[in-house]
Amino acid sequence: ALAIPFGGLVGPIVAVVAMQLQILLDCSDGEVARWRQRFSPAGIYLDRIGHYVTEGAIPVAIGLRADGWSLSAPGDVGGWTALGMLVALGVLLNKAFTDLVHVARAKTGRPPLEDVEGTARPKASGMARLRRAFDYVPIFRAFVAVEASILALVAAVVDTVHGDLLGPQVSVVAMV
Repeated sequence: ALAIPFGGLVGPIVAVVAMQLQILLDCSDGEVARWRQRFSPAGIYLDRIGHYVTEGAIPVAIGLRADGWSLSAPGDVGGWTALGMLVALGVLLNKAFTDLVHVARAKTGRPPLEDVEGTARPKASGMARLRRAFDYVPIFRAFVAVEASILALVAAVVDTVHGDLLGPQVSVVAMV
């Protein structure tokens, strides 16, 4: 996320490569833990921290880029950064609400929910229809770090072609 605000394409390319590396390491350490049958609360905690930090930081970084701010030329931030922070708040609240389901179950002595499709599917018919619509147009994926970094790269390409900050500005509005 720190690389995204750098001007040009280099920063977003670094972000995409870093996210691919993070997901490779994230998947690998999980596989090793399952293979060795070694699970720990610290491992789960660190895994979640990594996801929360990157998935919260990327919208802010896109907002910073949309404001024309960069680590190489820091300046004032404005409304685009505020919108990026609003998206980050929504991402982090969504993650917290999801985790609080597990916390509430654990604190009341109930078993963990199974990680199966039936558990995640809403039961109310209107919400179920809405969820099925998102199967065809998965806009919610823009809030996952790997896809968000790709969105930042696409925005940087638009910047390069268009010659202004249109790409990240449209990205921030779309994410809101």
